[in-house]
Amino acid sequence: MIPNRSFRPAPVTARDRLLEAGVKLIRRQGFAATSVDELCREAGVTKGAFFHHFASKEDLGARLADYWGASTSGFFSEAPFRQHGDPLDRVLAYLDLRIALIGGPAEGFSCVAGTMVQEAFLTSGAIRSACRDSIMGNADLMVDDLRAAIAARGVDADAESLARHMQAVIQGAFVLAKIQDDEATAGEVARESLQHFKRYLTLLFEKGTVQ
Repeated sequence: MIPNRSFRPAPVTARDRLLEAGVKLIRRQGFAATSVDELCREAGVTKGAFFHHFASKEDLGARLADYWGASTSGFFSEAPFRQHGDPLDRVLAYLDLRIALIGGPAEGFSCVAGTMVQEAFLTSGAIRSACRDSIMGNADLMVDDLRAAIAARGVDADAESLARHMQAVIQGAFVLAKIQDDEATAGEVARESLQHFKRYLTLLFEKGTVQ
């Protein structure tokens, strides 16, 4: 199993410690249930330090989505699957990597941006916008590979739409994981969803059209 924190360096500054505290607490208990006091205790900083770096809890939430998006995009941009010569192989290997990253409790592998936006999409435009950029930034990472695979195989499909659907499956897999009663089933259900999508893509590119 690939270590889940492998794409984020150990935090050094108070700001980064607060962001890492946000990753841990918000994935585990949600945005609304996470207080500034809890974030400070988890990060080992004072409340004064919190408000030095963030104007409010909402500001932390928006910056957390930025932080999450930048770290995940950087990780997937440089991952070994990028070395495959065939663009379809790159897409399928990306899904294999996403599957490999699923393990342990759902709060250990789910998406911070996906968790926050489910709570705050109507109450915080700043968080909604930052979460959109984070999630869609990950979708955008695969558009060029999907477009190249579509062109190479003459498939009647839209690369941007497929990339968005891939993120819908990934985010949906995390939601399904969260409703399970035990850790083992959570990971199994999430991996299963991505494996189904991988089979769908394989069949799509073999058949050459979207029905």
